Amino acid sequence: MRIWIVVALASSGLALAAAHGQKGVQGYLSAGRIDLVAILPPAPQKGDIRYETDRQVFKAMKAGIGSDRWDYAKKDIPSSAADVMKDFSCAAGIALSPDKQPATYQLLSRAGADTARENNLAKDSFKRQRPFLIDKGEICEPDPADIGKSFDYPSGHTTRGWTTGLILAELLPDRATPILSRARAYGESRLVCRVHNASAVEAGRVGATATMDVVRTTPAYQADLAAARTELAAAQPRPDAATCERETRILWPSVLTGLTKK
Repeated sequence: MRIWIVVALASSGLALAAAHGQKGVQGYLSAGRIDLVAILPPAPQKGDIRYETDRQVFKAMKAGIGSDRWDYAKKDIPSSAADVMKDFSCAAGIALSPDKQPATYQLLSRAGADTARENNLAKDSFKRQRPFLIDKGEICEPDPADIGKSFDYPSGHTTRGWTTGLILAELLPDRATPILSRARAYGESRLVCRVHNASAVEAGRVGATATMDVVRTTPAYQADLAAARTELAAAQPRPDAATCERETRILWPSVLTGLTKK
C-alpha cells in the first residue's frame, strides 16, 4: 500500500510540473531561508583580476566553435528537470526520464525550484553582463538578443546541473564520480557556448551547494529522497553503451585544462 501512495504522490508532482512548465513547482524552502547575495563573492567588475580572467576564458573558447564539445554544449541548452534527467543518464547508469522515475523527477523538480529561485535573486542583484556583450563573438544559443536580456552571474544552467548532480550522487553514491563529473561538464557547457563567464559558472556551483545544504534539512525533502531511492533501487533500463562511451570521451576533460594567457 505504501508503494502505491509514493507512486501516486510522485505522479501528482509530475502532473504539476508538466502543467506549469517547472515554474509552478513548489520547492522545499520558504523565501528568505538563505541569502546567496551575502554568500557569493561580488560579481567581477571592470579592472579586477576576475573580470580579466573571464574575458580570457571567453576568448579562448572561440577555438571550440564547431567541435564535438560545442555540439554537446548545444545539447545541454534545454534545462528543464526532464531534460537534465536525460542528460545525466549515462553518468547515473540508468536511462532517466519523468515517466520511468516519477519520484526522482519530483525530487529534482522541487529542489531545482529552490536553487533556481535563489540563483535568480542573486542574478537580479548583481546584474552582471554576459560575456558576449562585453567582447563580441559567436555563441551557441539560437537567439543572442533574447538570452542577452538575462544576467550572467551566477549561471542558472550551472545551478540546475550542479543541483541535479548533488542529488543523484546522494541517491546513487556508487556512481558519484561520473555523476559529479557530468555536473561539472554541464556547467562548463555554458563556457563552451560562450554565454556565461567562468566566474558565473563557479558561482552557480557554490550557490547550488549552499542552497542544497538547507534544502536537505527539510522533512519533505528527506521523504521525497527516500521515495526516489526506493524507486532507483528497482530494476532500471540502462542507457546505450556506445552513446555513453562517446559522451565520456568528449566531456571528461575539463574545457579549462591547459588554458594559458595569450
